Amino acid sequence: MLHSHNETIDPREASVDPARSRPDQLGARFDGEGTNFALFSQHADAVELCLFDTEGNEELARLELPRAEGGIFFGYCPGVTPGQAYGYRVHGPHKPKDGHRFNPHKLLLDPYAMAMRGTLEWDDALYGYPVGGSDLELDTRDSAPFMPKAVVADPVFDWEADQQPRVRWQDTVIYEAHVKGLTMRHPGVVQADRGTFRGLASEPVIEHLQKIGVTTIELLPIHAMVQDRHLVEQGLRNYWGYNTLGFFAPNRNYLASEDVREVRAAVKRFHAAGIEVILDVVYNHTAEGNELGPMLSFKGIDNASYYLLSPEDRRHGFDTTGTGNTLNVSHPMVLRLVMDSLRYWVEAFHVDGFRFDLASTLAREPDGFEREGAFFNAIRQDPVLSQVKLIAEPWDVGDGGYQVGGFPWPFREWNDKFRDDVRAFWRRDPGLLPGLSERLMGSPVQFDHSLRPATSSVNFVAAHDGFTLWDTVSYNDKHNEANGEGNRDGHGHNLSDNMGHEGATEDAGINAAREARVKGLLATTLLSHGVPMILAGDELGQTQDGTNNAYCQDNETTWIDWEGARPGLIEAVAALTALRRDWRAHLAPYGFWPRPEATETIWIHPEGRDMSGDDWQDGGLFAVGMRHHQEDCSDLLVLINGGDACTFTLPEDGDWQLILDTSREPVACAETMEAQFTVETQAVAVLKDLSGGA
Repeated sequence: MLHSHNETIDPREASVDPARSRPDQLGARFDGEGTNFALFSQHADAVELCLFDTEGNEELARLELPRAEGGIFFGYCPGVTPGQAYGYRVHGPHKPKDGHRFNPHKLLLDPYAMAMRGTLEWDDALYGYPVGGSDLELDTRDSAPFMPKAVVADPVFDWEADQQPRVRWQDTVIYEAHVKGLTMRHPGVVQADRGTFRGLASEPVIEHLQKIGVTTIELLPIHAMVQDRHLVEQGLRNYWGYNTLGFFAPNRNYLASEDVREVRAAVKRFHAAGIEVILDVVYNHTAEGNELGPMLSFKGIDNASYYLLSPEDRRHGFDTTGTGNTLNVSHPMVLRLVMDSLRYWVEAFHVDGFRFDLASTLAREPDGFEREGAFFNAIRQDPVLSQVKLIAEPWDVGDGGYQVGGFPWPFREWNDKFRDDVRAFWRRDPGLLPGLSERLMGSPVQFDHSLRPATSSVNFVAAHDGFTLWDTVSYNDKHNEANGEGNRDGHGHNLSDNMGHEGATEDAGINAAREARVKGLLATTLLSHGVPMILAGDELGQTQDGTNNAYCQDNETTWIDWEGARPGLIEAVAALTALRRDWRAHLAPYGFWPRPEATETIWIHPEGRDMSGDDWQDGGLFAVGMRHHQEDCSDLLVLINGGDACTFTLPEDGDWQLILDTSREPVACAETMEAQFTVETQAVAVLKDLSGGA
């Protein structure tokens, strides 16, 4: 246990004690009496530690780190305590054609910075070359006045008896949310806490998540990030946050104060409510862009080690992410950076797992994607990280980057095939019943191999990237004009349908039809094998006015409109997650079916007979029944109707009771059925057999 530290010394009086200096832990580590600083740079000649005043504005001291081992420069400073602002200047060869871009005129952020002070202010001095000139030249202006500073962090936090929920995968319901967007317009969140972790973990938000059955909240990136210069100059902001600068410090904008303990307190509150916290993390690239981008950290510390460089011309980066650079995770010290960051968030912040952005990039070896590569092998053997939830976004923009189903256990994967087939089915595209059946059963073609469980598939019909679910039933075309790119950005593969009117309408019939289809889409997601994920706001009917690329819309376009919620959708999600919990053996199996010990699934035609091969090829058939049978348990019958009202003949060997119908208010019900039952237009009904099992 660390004891309370002494008063911080004046940085101008700071010194380095070589005898107490250590290379074994990177970053700034306070030990109760002073702070050890350590930085990796394989190609540097010297590293200077720069200490700043309390505000982080004036540089008061420069101390050369006196020792280097294995590329790690390190030095111990007695009396330097938490709260001290600092940065680095790194000396080395300036040979851009060889990949080396050292420039000691630029203040650099510690890659291991655990807290930050101030924000980046765009200025040409932030670049290592004269802006407008050649990147082969050296710019000698000091960038320190425009840079955020790293801060020595206080590692002490009273976790008391915090218990991580450790929700089993088969019981997991994920809610993808944005710290700011979820809370900015919530009437029950204190104004001063909106947009922050305090607001995120407030009682009204947690109560809502518990009501709709969420077990796990997945947060869009919360790591320290940079606002893109071109967006700032247009009066826009990078809202999503996939522009990371620091992998250890939380985004300052999400803190009501500078104190990173706000994040820990939020996680603690979620855990007390039985809810896990997963972070969306970006280790595939950084905010520094290509050779024409700014010099903020890695590029100036050791460009040739931290980034993948083009094998044809090391002046340029090797870009598989579409952002200008690719982090060189195959380098052991860069891999260590990523692993140290992941462990830090688990051990110091108690987070429960991670969703990896463009995860295919992390698996890139010299010969391409490698599922047995260094990154996966490191995680799978790690005693900390192998115990938490790991989710891959299984693609990037490079050759061979689309790898849905290709990741190793224990990774789960976002399944865009589920999204596309389910959207197309409910849009009434013909011939989708075979695809729908695969998605309902956990996408076995993609995931039933290598002993991977049915929970390998993370099923979703909407995510932050693309239309919201309500916009999927309200717009035929994307409407990204507000992004300032002439509506050229964003993809065109929306599989959407405006159902008779482009955008919002007062037409009660259209709105009722839209709500029915949204309920059908949500029901399909929550009644399928795999792990369901809901986009925050989809349970409210959230619209982004047709924007399918809202990455730069930090405003009411993306902030959840709680007061405009559609109560029927909230109640439907609550009923569906409750049904999933109550019937987990049928709806959330551990393995794929059929298994000797598991359930048998029988596919039923609306006429009451088993589906035939010809039935599956009937392009005009939009309804099917899915009967789950398991020994010593009542059968469950799920009737899905993507078309007009359809009458099902119920199996004669059951005594059927209706327990859920998305066409009714409330959705949950209890009604004994006769021989036939009509599933209304674009609806899902669930019945149980009263004659068997428990």
